[in-house]
Amino acid sequence: MRGPHNIWRLIRTGATFQRTGAMGVVLDAMSAPPALRVAARVIGFPFAWLGKKGDTNLPPVTRAITALGPAYIKFGQILSTRPDVVGDELSEQLKYLQDKLPPFPSTIARKMIEDELGIEISNVFSEFSEPVAAASIAQVHRARLANTGEEVAVKVLRPGIHRAFRTDIDAFHFSARVIEWLLPSTRRLRPTDVVEHFEGVVMGELDLRLESASASEFAENTEKDAGFVVPAINWGLTGRSVMTLGWGEGFAANDLDAIRASGLDMDALGERVLQLFLSHALRDGLFHGDMHQGNLKFAPNGDIIAIDFGIMGRIDEYTRRVYAEILYGFITRNYRRIAEVHFEAGYVPADRDVEEFALALRAVGEPIAGMDATQISMARLLSYLFEVTERFGMETRTELILLQRTMVVVEGVARSLNPNINIWQSARPVVEGYIKDSIGPKALTRDLLRTARVLARFGPRLPELAEAALIRQSTPLQDHDRARPGHAIRYVALGGGLAMAAVWVSSLI
Repeated sequence: MRGPHNIWRLIRTGATFQRTGAMGVVLDAMSAPPALRVAARVIGFPFAWLGKKGDTNLPPVTRAITALGPAYIKFGQILSTRPDVVGDELSEQLKYLQDKLPPFPSTIARKMIEDELGIEISNVFSEFSEPVAAASIAQVHRARLANTGEEVAVKVLRPGIHRAFRTDIDAFHFSARVIEWLLPSTRRLRPTDVVEHFEGVVMGELDLRLESASASEFAENTEKDAGFVVPAINWGLTGRSVMTLGWGEGFAANDLDAIRASGLDMDALGERVLQLFLSHALRDGLFHGDMHQGNLKFAPNGDIIAIDFGIMGRIDEYTRRVYAEILYGFITRNYRRIAEVHFEAGYVPADRDVEEFALALRAVGEPIAGMDATQISMARLLSYLFEVTERFGMETRTELILLQRTMVVVEGVARSLNPNINIWQSARPVVEGYIKDSIGPKALTRDLLRTARVLARFGPRLPELAEAALIRQSTPLQDHDRARPGHAIRYVALGGGLAMAAVWVSSLI
């Protein structure tokens, strides 16, 4: 019975936006045409009574999103970092979603911790505060360990959060299928795959043991990054629904007045946030996938402290190289190379014209070259980029969804600290450094040595592989081999290639 339930869920979503007054605010932020505004009012008004009322003390959009549940809150958190897309007023309202949501009672949190870890709170912690931050999935308490005096943060999942997310994700799956059915042109964007990717990311966030493991790996990767801190995990006080880690003392990244009053260089902080994110994504292939202001702090000495590691992104080395070349192409305004990389990676169908695609990319890149953020309309840029991808039949790359989304979020954080930041200039040294280390002659030598080591492991089996290929070639062809004349030849070529590789490997090691 999921179908009827999901239809009801979507109807109630629209009704909630109508009832809370959020529909008009969203349409204003999108600069929607008058016809769409009238249609939304005519269609939505009769059903407004079906919507959730929400907290009347909150602004309309925040009120609607918090009433609808955690998955919608996640989406609102992303938009809160983009005043250039949704406007300053709406962006400011949505910042509430980052870490100021209503907490659940501390008595419930304490009981969950004791049940999960098999401890008595009073025996383990000499101090245990009321919630200091509450977001869509969990809340955080500040505590002090009784045996060492160390200050720690204790994160506890919201009760019933698994079921709440499952309800929303089912509705998202249904919406994706309906959209693909009603609007076939959207299939290239693969909405169903996008929702599946979102589901995988979110469900992983609901096991705090996995988050702790991600934080531990992230800390190892970044331990040599000057001025970047990942608090240490306390594994003895961590479980599926509870996570304990060192307390990071600093100014919340969304408290701009406090940061400004502290005397910290906000322009430099904005640039470092952007450069560190790119460095982690390109150098390590592991990056913080939820770097909004609520998940960053700035220490009095200028260190950037990362928290909340529930969503971490991974990209393989090949994809990192492709992404770096695309970024570098925009930085150097080499639109022909950007187009070639898209074709080489299979992002654009091979039957499309490279020159035409390069020209379309130039129309995207040139208007923003050399401009600061105040001169760029990201909403218009994204709109035109969407038109380009539609025209050339590009499909959504699910492996890049989180990277692209986080890049949008990080850019928003950087702009909040330095409204005049030039994203391309800030990114250039990181991208150039990665290109030099990963695509130049050194990288080629490293790749060849890595290939040699892999082939070396097959050394003892090379004679039998070659012999098997030759025997197969000398026996009568089977029916399926007759249908593919080159099949047996490929076996011989494989055997010969491996034999030659063995000689080459032996000369290297």
